[in-house]
Amino acid sequence: MICYFVSFVDRVNVGFAALQMVKDLHMTPKVFGFGGGIFFFSYFLFEVPSNLLLEKLGARMWIARIMITWGFLAAGTAFVIGPRSFYTMRLLLGAAEAGFFPGVILYITYWFPREYRARIVGMFTVAIPVSSFLGSPISAALLGVDGWRGLRGWQWMFIMEGAPAVLLGLFCLFVLSDKPSNAPWLDSDQKAWLNGRLQSESGQRKRVGQISLWSVLWNKYVLVLSVTLAGSTAVSSGLQIWQPQIIKSYGLTNMQTGLLNSIPFALASVVMVLWGKRSDQSGERVWHTALPLVVTAVSLASALVLTLSLRSLLSCAWL
Repeated sequence: MICYFVSFVDRVNVGFAALQMVKDLHMTPKVFGFGGGIFFFSYFLFEVPSNLLLEKLGARMWIARIMITWGFLAAGTAFVIGPRSFYTMRLLLGAAEAGFFPGVILYITYWFPREYRARIVGMFTVAIPVSSFLGSPISAALLGVDGWRGLRGWQWMFIMEGAPAVLLGLFCLFVLSDKPSNAPWLDSDQKAWLNGRLQSESGQRKRVGQISLWSVLWNKYVLVLSVTLAGSTAVSSGLQIWQPQIIKSYGLTNMQTGLLNSIPFALASVVMVLWGKRSDQSGERVWHTALPLVVTAVSLASALVLTLSLRSLLSCAWL
């Protein structure tokens, strides 16, 4: 959770950096939007190969590699000088970070039997809203460190928020255990019990039969779930990258923008854990996935209608 928190802060802090960086580097909204999105192009290309390497090399080594690499690249974004260098750093950051989330999801299957996984994944992914809840005011505060040592606030923000990833990567290298059988903090009985549960589930899966990677990728259920996740991710990533500028446009300070930006993510941090726990307790998955997506769609549509209505009211009041 801590590592993913830092990961997401480093991924979306560009939204807060834009409050200063766009003007400093003379970026148009088109340039900034393309740079924000190009991260996911390299992320997409390297995500599956990264997960295969994690399985081959071990989670400890590979997760540490991912974090150390992305930490240096995230900090290096402080030294971009224009659109081309901005695009390059975002591409490299996407390639470096690719595989962390699916790698951890795979890692979770090494440790937790199936009946526990929804709540565990919910607890892990709560780092996404927490990163914006806590990261928003932190990023806003770092923007205030403007002019120290000749660097702008957005440059210090990238440097200070990239450094923890490097330190955590080194920590993972010495602390993580690849699998329960390697864990020094489990006794032999605990290892035997956990491995027995996991092997039993693995045996059930093997009876289904082996299928190729391409068969998995082109499976109709995988494709439907991929499109569903794409829509959900487009919403969350779009808001995290553009929302600070939208809020700032109402004439607020950087800190006010950071605090207001954190409110919806504070609510999400609580709901994600409770929703995952409820799904495990009921054993129901489909509606627990569909309902939040419907609420998201209705909320976004309502936001547009509400914004247009408020503008009309303000115009009438002004007249």
